[in-house]
Formats: sequence, structure tokens, C-alpha cells
Amino acid sequence: MNVKRGNGIDCSWVVEEIRRITCDVFTTMLGMDPAMGEAKVERGGPGPTDGVVALVGLAGGCVGIGGLACSGETACRLSSRMLLTEIESVNEEVLDVVAELTNMIIGGLKTAIEKQAGPMALSIPSVVFGRNFTTRAKGSSEWTRIPFTCADGDFEVHICLRPGEGPVNGTADVRSGRLQYVTARSSHGEVL
Repeated sequence: MNVKRGNGIDCSWVVEEIRRITCDVFTTMLGMDPAMGEAKVERGGPGPTDGVVALVGLAGGCVGIGGLACSGETACRLSSRMLLTEIESVNEEVLDVVAELTNMIIGGLKTAIEKQAGPMALSIPSVVFGRNFTTRAKGSSEWTRIPFTCADGDFEVHICLRPGEGPVNGTADVRSGRLQYVTARSSHGEVL
């Protein structure tokens, strides 16, 4: 990962990694190869949207948030394909599938970044379904948005990254957009 842009992250490297990882995940889990559109870097984050959005936080050598967004219809088709059953409306299973796809894609990016930036932590996914809502990352305003098209519809992977305080040593607790180091101890006082 080369340090290039104002926030210290090489956007072209991130886009290529997301393309590679997304294609791997969709080929393996859904049996299809999505086509990537033109990536855009935008200030202020994604605007108002409708549908399903899953978000995962990153902490360590880079900090930020990544996600996957799609319409409710696309989420149902992807879920139907992954679970091998017909799903006609957004339900808990659909939200779980979108969260898991997001976790695999952003988790894959985390692994790629760790090779150069050291150990990182990944939060559990948060999923939102609704109309006319906006997502943002506190303290950061530059998002890379990567659109994809596949047989089941359009979706977008988006990422907001900045250099972090350094590698995660031990367990991380991500709250309010800040990394807080937590030392876990056993009942005998041993550091876990």
C-alpha cells in the first residue's frame, strides 16, 4: 500500500484490492462474477439512499469503515442465491447475508492492508434497511465508492480509510470512531 493521497492511502491500490476480493467472494459464495464500474472518491460520504447497507469498522494501521449497499430487491436475490431458497422480501436472513458478504469483502481488505500496516481489528457488521437515510464516518469525509453489476442487480462497495495510530496490539474496542486499547485479564489477573 503506497502512501500517496492527502489522507495517506493509495486509492488505486484499495480499489484494485476491493475489485479482486469482491470478485473472489461473489464467485465462491454466489457462483457469479460481478463487473466493476468506475470508482469515485467523494467528500462527505454517500448521499441519501434506499435499500440495505451493511457497515464494518476497521482499526489499527488504518482506521475507517467499509460497507456494501444495494436495493432491497438485489439483497433478496443475492440472499436467495446464497441460501438456495426463494426470498421475496427483506427479512432477518437477507440482512444476515448482506452483513456476511460485507464482512468477507472488508475482512479481505483488512487482511491485505495488514501485510503492510500490521495487525488490525474488524468490528462486527451493522446493517440498516430503509428509505432515504445517510451513512457517514465521524471525523473523516473522503469515501471511495466502487459500483458493481452482477446477474442479481447492482451494488456498491464503499470505504472510508485514513492512517491509524499503528498496529493493534491485543484486543481493540472501537467506539465513537476512536480506537481504544483494552487489556483483557483472566480471573487470576493474567493478561489474555
